[in-house]
Amino acid sequence: MLSQSHAIVKRFKSITLHQLQVFEATARHGSFTRAAQELYLTQPTVSIQVKQLSKVVGLPLFKQIGRQIHLTEAGQELLTISREIFKQLENLESKISDLKDLRSGQLKLAVVATAKYIMPHILQSFCQQYPQVNISLTVAPQNQLLERLHNKRDDLYILGDPLEKINTPLYPFVDNPLVVIARSDHPLAQQKQPISLQTLSQSSLILHEPNSLTRKAVERLFHYHNIPLRLQLELGSNEAIKEAVSLGLGVSILSLHTINLNELKNSFTLLKVEQFPLEQKWAIAYSEPTALSLLSETFFEFLQQEGKQIIQKVNQAKLT
Repeated sequence: MLSQSHAIVKRFKSITLHQLQVFEATARHGSFTRAAQELYLTQPTVSIQVKQLSKVVGLPLFKQIGRQIHLTEAGQELLTISREIFKQLENLESKISDLKDLRSGQLKLAVVATAKYIMPHILQSFCQQYPQVNISLTVAPQNQLLERLHNKRDDLYILGDPLEKINTPLYPFVDNPLVVIARSDHPLAQQKQPISLQTLSQSSLILHEPNSLTRKAVERLFHYHNIPLRLQLELGSNEAIKEAVSLGLGVSILSLHTINLNELKNSFTLLKVEQFPLEQKWAIAYSEPTALSLLSETFFEFLQQEGKQIIQKVNQAKLT
């Protein structure tokens, strides 16, 4: 097989891309003159290139009928191969361009608010591998992310569990567990047995505003168990909620991602409550049917593999 391949290469090695380009133009126009005009060559030059190509192939590539030239069977075969070569070269050029973009391109990401706490860990690892990539990160509520997704404003999105149906496919990414936190000296923090949802509902709950994904997940849970949800405070951000908990105003339910190890050591404790951690999911999305660039595809795969491991490692440290 190797000797046969060597013989084939040896036979056709004198064929140049320029000759194939001249041949393809002549075959497409059915005219030496028009091919010469397209390629800014003289007609004799075109004729010479085609003759040299025919000599290498060993068969005539064109036959003349009257004043017109037509492809021979050998010419038709060579035309098919020539066009395939040019197509593969175009694909190569596209991939090389993508590789250049991968080294120095721009990646636009948009994520839900809870994801902003873990994204620095992920981006640190990714940027170490691709230091020339410029990354733009937008943090927004879920409804705004869905609007951005619809308008194709970003390359990739990290969404929470959508309650409404959307037309874009979602690719499950990683768990987003909701946990119950209290100040370390809170009376419930001293309980060794799991706390019931009924008890939790009577414990000065501090939650997000009604439109947040966390709030909706908590409401679904309490509604399912037919337990009224009594609130002490509604606040608009994770930072405001954590500040209120640290001041002893009540307990809260937040994504585990929003709490760092230092806060757990010095300010908060995770309460053992029935049904918690309440498992939610993050999902990756992108605008269909827009094809992912090589850079976007690389980050997409990074999220599903290394990014997922990074998040799991960080969360495991919080739960142990």
